[in-house]
Amino acid sequence: MSSTTHGSTPYYFVPGPSRHPAMAALGMFFVLLGASQWINGTDWGKWSLAFGMALFLGVLYQWFKEAIHESETGQYGHKIDLSFRWSMSWFIFSEVMFFGAFFTALWWARSHSMPALGNLENALLWPDFKAVWPSMAAGVTGSPAGIVEPFSTMTPFWLPTINTALLLTSGVTLTIAHHALIAGNRGRTIAFMWMTVILGTTFLGVQGYEYFHAYSDLNLKMTSGVFGSTFYMLTGFHGFHVFVGMLMLLFITLRLQKGHFTPERHFGFEGAAWYWHFVDVVWLGLYVLIYWF
Repeated sequence: MSSTTHGSTPYYFVPGPSRHPAMAALGMFFVLLGASQWINGTDWGKWSLAFGMALFLGVLYQWFKEAIHESETGQYGHKIDLSFRWSMSWFIFSEVMFFGAFFTALWWARSHSMPALGNLENALLWPDFKAVWPSMAAGVTGSPAGIVEPFSTMTPFWLPTINTALLLTSGVTLTIAHHALIAGNRGRTIAFMWMTVILGTTFLGVQGYEYFHAYSDLNLKMTSGVFGSTFYMLTGFHGFHVFVGMLMLLFITLRLQKGHFTPERHFGFEGAAWYWHFVDVVWLGLYVLIYWF
């Protein structure tokens, strides 16, 4: 399964035939089948969704466990490390494009669609329309037909600012943990990793409370015109990425407690750290464009 070896580590590693890709695809098939049937009123759809999700997560657990075993037993050499780094880099680049599309949608709605709908060419169609962002009052600005209920926008004070402080602090604690790992101080690494996980979890809790406040007190919903849809689209997808990143860091922390990773070989840690710092940067963009502008 490998070419000329250097010591006990192969120059490259080729995994043997595996059932995991097929089983994961089967799990996702039942997830999609169940979801599509459930939303169309079929009662068995929820059971298909639950079965498919359980199968998919079970396959991922076994798959990751085997990959961790291969790594910890020295089967991954320099070439595999490079392939992991390139793979994570391209994955993060795809995430940049993902959020770039949503940021562009927000910019297009504010800078092009709204002014275009309020110009003289559309005055005959919507004579009462005023190109004002955001369209907070029904029938006054962006909803002359009265289909958008009045709502209030979310200001940066104080929940979004608290979340910004939490994420920035988590980036600092993660960096401290990384330097501690390089220095061989495993206890310090684990302590600061747990701090990072707790900060990420707290961020999600604050965002959940923010959504509750927006719905119940501000009447800001996904149906609140283009402002509401872009607000929840951007912050919601970012929150999901924070959840995924927090799970990455949690499992890395548990692996650290089992003695995994060394100062010389710890790309699993680095890859999760790259992703977390990316999530931090995206939030800074959201914080400025959504809450301040």
